Amino acid sequence: MAERADDRLVRLLGIVSYLDGAGGVPVEELATRFGVTTRQIVEDVDALWVSGTPGYWPDDLIDFDADSLERGVVRLTEARGMTRPLRLGTREAVALIAALRAMGETPAVRSDRARADVVASVLDKLTGATGEAAAALDVRLSPDGAPEVVAAVSSALANRHRLRVRYVTSSDVVSEREIDPVALHTQDAYSYLLAWCHRAQGQRTFRLDRLLAATELDVPTSDHDLPTEVDFTPTGDAPLATITFASPARWVAEQVPVEKVRNLPDGAFEVSLRVTNPVWLRRLLLEHARHVLAVAPQEVADDVAQAASAALAAYGAEGGGPYEPGDPSATAGTTGTTGPAGGPAN
Repeated sequence: MAERADDRLVRLLGIVSYLDGAGGVPVEELATRFGVTTRQIVEDVDALWVSGTPGYWPDDLIDFDADSLERGVVRLTEARGMTRPLRLGTREAVALIAALRAMGETPAVRSDRARADVVASVLDKLTGATGEAAAALDVRLSPDGAPEVVAAVSSALANRHRLRVRYVTSSDVVSEREIDPVALHTQDAYSYLLAWCHRAQGQRTFRLDRLLAATELDVPTSDHDLPTEVDFTPTGDAPLATITFASPARWVAEQVPVEKVRNLPDGAFEVSLRVTNPVWLRRLLLEHARHVLAVAPQEVADDVAQAASAALAAYGAEGGGPYEPGDPSATAGTTGTTGPAGGPAN
């Protein structure tokens, strides 16, 4: 599964900081500490080895002891200043204060006392060091969801109470259920509630702005031993679709969470992606049908073709002429594509 670039960047910086002054550390120990495989640690070291400060000559690069690495030990020999204390200019400090104030207003931070305390502590130190420039900042965020829903979710998390919610999925299916809220997370432009769903008897993730209603119940939550960190990429057990696009649709391979991309001799390309949201995929294929050359498996192509046929039939009913089976204009439904296939299961 593809790793987010910002997650890897944090780990790369962490590796340099950890190794600075630590001497040689076995690859296995580093892998355990950072929660990745030994192969990933070796790849991270290779990436750091060609990183450094502007100029990028050999003396400008982060360096490791090659002999030690061959023996399975990572030894940092040149950090290139990566571990020096950070010095911010006034403009940089003000930008960071604005970001921290915005972070402090998110439901994910406000509902978690430990997170809120960390953000407040850093913010106090930066504000004191920046002085009058920080006092001029006024950061206000619109709520990520209905204010009464956000308030109920935040209160339930703080009091460890169960919630009764009404939720609408991306497929426009509304359901009511009781959940034990566990944690709020922010990913890109949205906030997500990790919870134990009593109806599904399992872990579920709810996008906060899709909660139509939330009521805090006077019932304590149970301990469900759920991971507090959430992976928002498509799960490995979601069905796999393979779609061939013409060259003008190259953006799909760059903006959609795909598992594999294969370039074809004629300039076309093939992507493999996990379908966790069939409605999204159907829409993508229909909107960009002129660039879709092939779709597999057949059930995905059939689903898109049926949607296209229904649209053509509706168009005919409005006076655009009757839809005839076998009409070439309907074949776009089997060669269309849709937006991202990823997202939370709900």
